[in-house]
Amino acid sequence: MASHGDVGSQEGTAAAPTHAGMAELVPALPLETRCPPFALRRYAGFWQPEGVLRRGLPTLHARFAPRPTDVLLASFPKSGTTWLKALAFATLHRDAHPPSSDADHPLRRRNPHDCVRFLEVDSALEHTIEALPSPRLLATHLPYSLLPERVVSAGGPRIVYVCRDPKDALVSSWLFTRKASASAGVDGDAFSMQEAFELFREGRCCCGPQWRHVLEYCEASRRRSGGGGEVLFLRYEEMLRDPAANLKTMAEFMGCPFSEEEVAGGVVEEIVDLCSLEKLKNMEANRDGRWNVSGIRSDAFFRKGVAGDWSRHMSPEMGKMLDKTVEDALQGSGFSFAGSAPASH
Repeated sequence: MASHGDVGSQEGTAAAPTHAGMAELVPALPLETRCPPFALRRYAGFWQPEGVLRRGLPTLHARFAPRPTDVLLASFPKSGTTWLKALAFATLHRDAHPPSSDADHPLRRRNPHDCVRFLEVDSALEHTIEALPSPRLLATHLPYSLLPERVVSAGGPRIVYVCRDPKDALVSSWLFTRKASASAGVDGDAFSMQEAFELFREGRCCCGPQWRHVLEYCEASRRRSGGGGEVLFLRYEEMLRDPAANLKTMAEFMGCPFSEEEVAGGVVEEIVDLCSLEKLKNMEANRDGRWNVSGIRSDAFFRKGVAGDWSRHMSPEMGKMLDKTVEDALQGSGFSFAGSAPASH
């Protein structure tokens, strides 16, 4: 894992503590243009969108002042991020916005990505994120090793990370890319499953390699306990199997546990129902034609959200090849995606 104190190099094998001068460094970094809709550059061992490296990362390190009450939702793209944002938002703000409220609930009027902003893509931190009242709920797709030291150190925000089986993450990312590329004026239909598969296995995808991204947060969850900077590591497949139990675990970790009265009153189930994929994608804010703050059509963020759907788009042989790639990369780490497999398939 790259150290926060190392000096960045043109090969992107280490990260500078402030990531200053990125605008001048980016053109010299390895380039990948086969993953629409954004050109990617390899920095600190990960492939990141050029815009994030040029503006988002330096701004985050220079300006973001975390608060001990902050909660940061982290994930590799297309690993259950939208659902996690909805669940966390509804849980943290349930007093002000009861999940049983009708059209008044923000999640009935706004896309989850409008309710919980990404740190590295918000170009006006001081006017948006900084102005939010505590406790703030924020999000990131950045690897753990690229987060500011003041975020990951003791006294920093609580971090909730969700991981997903690589095969499903790949397929979800591929389908999302094809659908969302039109927003950037790119022909996503030309991006084939075979090409996406080969690039993903090489780690050449947004925020990739996926398995390294997951491993960094898994290792952080093992190291940190108490005193802030903690990481709650969740598996998307386990959340699907028992959303209520995982939601209660997450609420306690976030510092807003459900009371006995709330549990008995069905508040947990109300939040799970409010944030179900079917409910979210059928809300007016998430239908065709609506756009969220990232400039992507809101309906692009909702598909099936199930485990094991990769088999509808990839051959068994492709699945085995990707499993082997990931297993080899994780050998000796003590982590395995085996626990992410669906209960039945």
